[in-house]
Amino acid sequence: MLWPRLARIMLRPPAADAVPPPHPETVAALAGRVEAAAQARLGRSLAILLLDSGGSGGCVLEARALAAPAYDLERFGLRFVDSPRQADVLLVTGAAARNMSEALVRAWTATPEPKWVVAVGDCAAGAGPFSTGYAVEEGGVGAVLPLDLMVPGCPPSPALILEGLLALLEAQAD
Repeated sequence: MLWPRLARIMLRPPAADAVPPPHPETVAALAGRVEAAAQARLGRSLAILLLDSGGSGGCVLEARALAAPAYDLERFGLRFVDSPRQADVLLVTGAAARNMSEALVRAWTATPEPKWVVAVGDCAAGAGPFSTGYAVEEGGVGAVLPLDLMVPGCPPSPALILEGLLALLEAQAD
């Protein structure tokens, strides 16, 4: 009987506890500081291209959470774009798989100046569970692209990614 088994699976409680929502004032303060730094540095909002270079996808989910209603960075002028020609920041997640190296380099060359590369997560930094694989570049994303910032964690929280972007913009403004 398929239906009783399917009903048991569908009605089973989640395996993990729900993630507590971020504190709204903290998110607003961080995002406001990033927007002000982007305006000072670029004269406009910050455009982010999210690239997954291979891995489990956990860091992609955390980075995409920045565009979700809990953080909603679009209201502060930070936006995710779909083309490297519109991007200011390449946010790279996952271990640098060898078959993705050429795609990363092409995205880098297509991105206009000023441009930055941020490695998100331990896998992108050259550590993590996939670092010893035969199909992974030794040294992570830094072996393929010139890195400006690494955000540690497995996976890092969206607030930590936001703090990393803020630190990058403030460091470049000096």
